[in-house]
Amino acid sequence: MDSEILINVLPNQVRVAYLEGGSLSELKVEKKHSPTIVGSIYKGRVAKVLPGMQAAFVDIGLSRAGFLYVGEVRSQTKKYDDHFLDNDDTEIAVEDTEAIEEIETKDDHPPIQDLLKEGQEILVQVAKDPLGTKGPRLTTHVSLPGRYAVYMPTVDHLGVSRKITDDSKRRKLLKMVKSFKVNGGLIVRTAGEDAETHQLKADFDYLKLLWKEIDQSYKKRKSIGLIHNEVPTEMRALRDWLSDEVTRVIIDDSKVHKKAVQFVSQFMPQFKSKIKLYKGNTPLFDEYDVDLEVSRALSRKVWLKSGGYIVIDEAEALVVIDVNTGSYVGKKDIDETILKTNLEAAQEVAHQLKVRNTGGIIVIDFIDMEKLAHREKVMMALNEHLSSDRSRTEVMSMSELGLVEMTRKRTRPSLVSVLCEPCSYCDGNGYIKRSETVANEIFRELKRESSEKNHKNWVVSCHSKVADWIYSEETAAIEATEKVLQATITIDVRPGFHREQYEIKPKKLT
Repeated sequence: MDSEILINVLPNQVRVAYLEGGSLSELKVEKKHSPTIVGSIYKGRVAKVLPGMQAAFVDIGLSRAGFLYVGEVRSQTKKYDDHFLDNDDTEIAVEDTEAIEEIETKDDHPPIQDLLKEGQEILVQVAKDPLGTKGPRLTTHVSLPGRYAVYMPTVDHLGVSRKITDDSKRRKLLKMVKSFKVNGGLIVRTAGEDAETHQLKADFDYLKLLWKEIDQSYKKRKSIGLIHNEVPTEMRALRDWLSDEVTRVIIDDSKVHKKAVQFVSQFMPQFKSKIKLYKGNTPLFDEYDVDLEVSRALSRKVWLKSGGYIVIDEAEALVVIDVNTGSYVGKKDIDETILKTNLEAAQEVAHQLKVRNTGGIIVIDFIDMEKLAHREKVMMALNEHLSSDRSRTEVMSMSELGLVEMTRKRTRPSLVSVLCEPCSYCDGNGYIKRSETVANEIFRELKRESSEKNHKNWVVSCHSKVADWIYSEETAAIEATEKVLQATITIDVRPGFHREQYEIKPKKLT
C-alpha cells in the first residue's frame, strides 16, 4: 500500500504523520519546549538504592530522578566499572523496538545493592519518557539505532528483526553481520531486509564511531548530565519510516526540508527524490484531513461506520475500551449484528492504539458473542490489524465475558497526555457531584457544626446552582433543619466557588 509522510513544522511543535492509503496510520507530536528524551544518553549518579524494589533512583540532571530496575543494570563493562550486571535481558531503548529481536530475559540477577552504591556514577540511556508523576525509565544497556541496524556495545548478541520472516534473507543478513566482527551486539532492523553488505557495514561503522565519541564524552564529563541526544523527531521519523512503500515525504518548512534532504542524502540517498517542499496555501494537515483525524483521536467516543461506537477511557497505567452497537440494528439476526460490530471495532481499536500511541495494559470489552466461531473470528481480526503496529503488542485470549486483555509497549507519552490535560474543574475525575448531593452535604455539616458551636444564626456560602437547588427543591429541608437546630440559615451565593465548594460560618450580628 502506498504511503506518505507529512512533516508539519510550527514555532512551538513539530508533527509528523504517516499515511497509508491516504488515511492516518501513525502520528508523532513533539513540543519544542519538552521534546522526547527516549534514546538520549546521560552521565548519572545513583541517588538512592531500593533493595525492597530491586531498583535505584538515578539523578541525571533533570527535575525528576530516573528509575533503574535491576534487570537493566550490567555488572561488567570494558570501559566503566565493575558494578554492572552483564545480562541479555535488555529492552532496546529506541522507539521502534518492534523491529528488533527481543533478547531472552534472565531472572538470575545479583541483588541491586551488590551492583550499585549511592553516589556511584554510571552511564545510562533513557528507555521511556517521564510519565505523570514518574521520572524517566533508564537502562545501562546502550543501544544506538541506525538506518539498517541497531548497535548495542554492552551486550554480546547478533540477530535479525523478527519482522523479517524470509529464512533465506535472515541467514544472509546474519552471515553479513558475523563478517563485521562486531565488538558487542548488532541487530538488523526491518528496514535492512534488502540492504547490501556495504550499506550495513557503513551503518555499523557510523554507529561504532558514534559509540566511541559517547565513550570519550563520558570520560571527559565531570558532572552529571546529557552526553548524547537523539536526532530530532522529524529526522527520527525519516530514519524509521522512510522505505520503498513511501511515495513522498512532504515538508511545509524550508529549513527543515533542507535538513531532511541533507540527512537523507547522507544515510538513504536512494530516497532523496521523494523529499518534497509543500508550497500550498492550505495548511498541510488540513490538505490531507489529518487534523480531522487527530480531533477524532482525542475524543472519548469514536463512531464506527456501521453506526456502532467504541468508548476509550485512558488512566495512568490502564486503558479500557468498550464496544457498543449504538444505532446499528443489523439486517439478519442479533448474532450477525454483534459480530459485524465487533469486527469493525477490532479494526478501529488497532487503528486508534497506533494513532493515540496508547500503551500499557489495555482491556477491550467486546459485545458478548455466544458462538465460539465468532469469538475466534474477532480475535483473528484483532491480531491481524495489530500485526502492522510498530510497537510490540501481546494479546491474551478472549474471556467468557468477551474481555480481551493486551499490552502495548509504551516509550513515549500518549497523544492525549501530550495534547490534553486533566479537566481543571473536575480535577480529572470526569464527573462532578450533583447539586442535590452538595446540598445534602451542607445539611449534614450544619448539624455537625451546631453540635459543636452553639450559634443561632448560620451563613452557608455556595455555588449559584447549589443555591438554586436548595431554594427550589429543598425549602422543606431548610425549615426542618432550622427547627432542629433552633437557628436561622442564610444562603449566600459565591460566583467564584466551585460547584462542590461551600463554607458554613456563624452569622455576624450587626
